[in-house]
Amino acid sequence: MADIHSFESMAALDGDGIRYAVFFTGCPLRCAYCHNPDTWHKSGNEWTAERLVDKIKRYKPYFKNGGGVTFSGGEPLLNAPFIIETAKLLKKEGIGYAVDTSGSVELTDDIKAVLDGADLVILDLKFYNEESYKKYTKGKFENFDAVGKYCTDNNIRLWLRTVVVPNINDNEESIEKYAQFAKQFKFEKYELLAFHTMGFFKYENLKIDNPLINTPALDKDKLKELQEYLNKCINN
Repeated sequence: MADIHSFESMAALDGDGIRYAVFFTGCPLRCAYCHNPDTWHKSGNEWTAERLVDKIKRYKPYFKNGGGVTFSGGEPLLNAPFIIETAKLLKKEGIGYAVDTSGSVELTDDIKAVLDGADLVILDLKFYNEESYKKYTKGKFENFDAVGKYCTDNNIRLWLRTVVVPNINDNEESIEKYAQFAKQFKFEKYELLAFHTMGFFKYENLKIDNPLINTPALDKDKLKELQEYLNKCINN
């Protein structure tokens, strides 16, 4: 059984082709810029692997051209045994899966099995050093680093993503450091995502402090400019 927060059918930004995204609850991080604090704790929405696959396989006709399931969160790797069980059932249906993860968990055998079985791992590169990582996420930098290196060492398809937040990492100096750090990994692409304020209402509803309440959304032109700079740094 696993506690699942929500689903998104016909997702087009969470891997190759058309995806069915499964969002688990639970996360070991407390990122200052999190836009889904409602996924931190269990929802009481418990699912078995069989029930989940029965739901997913209805969308199988849309999974042509490389589509499939994307396990996200929260942090999906907290549910590694459940994903392993689900993946076996998905395989019988000819459906592959991707994992969208922060890499914030210890690299156990179950975690390795999930990564090994994935068609793609989308890894959230939050910060490029231990000091910033701990300050803004409260997590363990070595866990992320180990997941990234494992994917690289085992030729697992890897995409990197970084959220760009005004007044934290929205400058060329930071982006260059991200690029240099990322070069240790073997990845297909590295995408910057814009910080937004659409999840601010969730903090209010949950009655928890929002550490970035006065931070504006990142300007789209600024994001484009920094993405171009990142690409240039990576290719140099």
